[in-house]
Amino acid sequence: MPTANDHIKATLLVKNIGQLVTMAGPIPRIGDAMRDLAIIENGGVACVRNEVLAVGESDDIERSTPLALGATVIDAAGGVVTPGLIDPHTHPVFGKTREDEFEMRISGKTYQEIAAAGGGIRSSVRDLRERTADDLRERTSRRLDRLLAHGVTTIEAKSGYGLSTEAELKSLEVIRELNEQHAIDLVPTFLGAHEVPDEYRDNKDTYVDIVINEMLPQVIDRKLATFSDVFCEENVFTIDQSRRIQAAARDAGLRLRFHADELASTGGAELAAELGATTADHLIHISASGIKALAASGTVAVMLPGTSFSLGSKKYAPARRLIEAGATVSLSTDCNPGSSFSESLPMIISLAAIHMGLTAAESLACTTVNAAVAVGRETTHGQLVAGRAADLVVWDMADYRELPYHYGVNLVRQVIKNGKVVIGEVK
Repeated sequence: MPTANDHIKATLLVKNIGQLVTMAGPIPRIGDAMRDLAIIENGGVACVRNEVLAVGESDDIERSTPLALGATVIDAAGGVVTPGLIDPHTHPVFGKTREDEFEMRISGKTYQEIAAAGGGIRSSVRDLRERTADDLRERTSRRLDRLLAHGVTTIEAKSGYGLSTEAELKSLEVIRELNEQHAIDLVPTFLGAHEVPDEYRDNKDTYVDIVINEMLPQVIDRKLATFSDVFCEENVFTIDQSRRIQAAARDAGLRLRFHADELASTGGAELAAELGATTADHLIHISASGIKALAASGTVAVMLPGTSFSLGSKKYAPARRLIEAGATVSLSTDCNPGSSFSESLPMIISLAAIHMGLTAAESLACTTVNAAVAVGRETTHGQLVAGRAADLVVWDMADYRELPYHYGVNLVRQVIKNGKVVIGEVK
């Protein structure tokens, strides 16, 4: 790996950083280690093309690192710099929004009641099937723009609003094309088992067979996904159905994720741990045995407080119990049109502080190094150390603890992706 001592010329220098949050150290961060951000006071970062070249005290980095002709120099003016944030659970590919359902919820209808009446995920499915790939690409790109503007440089991106072979492949193709075109890195997940479509409501097992025998082989053949996910939940896919789908996906070479224990304690977390899943997500109703299983297996517990908030629930995933048990935990927006329509991971960090008791340091661990594990990028992303991806955020704040405290506004000054400024001005 290149270092400053090799006299390689830097193409990017960020200097005069009040707090440089490097996240150097153990991956993932577990327990008390989550509070160690490996901060360098008055720091500097030098990058060469798409990699971090060196980090250290600002004066030392400036003195020891020659600059390439035309190099970009950013004066952080005492601000905070962190690794680019990573969002490990999003549903960005959809057509129409569902503000009508939001009004129904605030008028007293439950998420389950709306879904039973034909709303919810199935409403989005009916809409997406009629949309062109061009239309979906344009709409999804705008959502990616907003994620990027809030400091997110890598996301996990799911299909799941198609629920037919043709529509699922269309969604995954959109994800692949945007991964090539947009600044954000998209890690693709096949979620054909997001819900049972209208035409199979009375024959769920037939739909499970279609997911396994028709959708999955084409996803694999076209190399459209890294992960497979399933909504393992009451009235959606049972433990046995979820095991069938995910065992087939694992045998086909995909890594596994689970929507687990969101609406009730069904054993989804235990199943995720049993099958060696990379993540188990939601976990609002996780059992004590589920917490123990995740901690023992290393499966990342991805918590989605925006969903509880948007649904008006007072119940959130038990973050402190998961941390105390030794589980690896992460945070995500769960950006989707129904239960959490937000592209602001900083707002999620505020919710995690207020409703789940996470400190600012713990939340940064959740959205950098631990999120990198959750998307399978732990060897390349989530830290600002030599050789890692040159993804970083310059924040308009002097203390990282302001991130959850100063809520509901965007404190991002600049976003650098692969060593290039993609958000903000360079003076």
